[in-house]
Amino acid sequence: MNQSILFPDIQTWDEEKQCVLFPAQQGGALIECAISKARLEMLSQQTCETEKQALALFCQFRFDIEELVEEEIEEENFDPQGRVAL
Repeated sequence: MNQSILFPDIQTWDEEKQCVLFPAQQGGALIECAISKARLEMLSQQTCETEKQALALFCQFRFDIEELVEEEIEEENFDPQGRVAL
């Protein structure tokens, strides 16, 4: 794990966008990150129908998700708003 990228233990469900939002910090900069419900289900091989289920799956697979986000940050794969979206 790259220690220059930190992930605070903060995550929220965005009902409208159907994704879990969470921050990453690199060099003091805050980077907004998101993983879609579809990607979360694909990663976990489980379905989630509620906010509670989505957040539980996120917590269960947090390490894997953080590794994927680290790769995106290191490769500078940001969307036009400067976010990382999986």
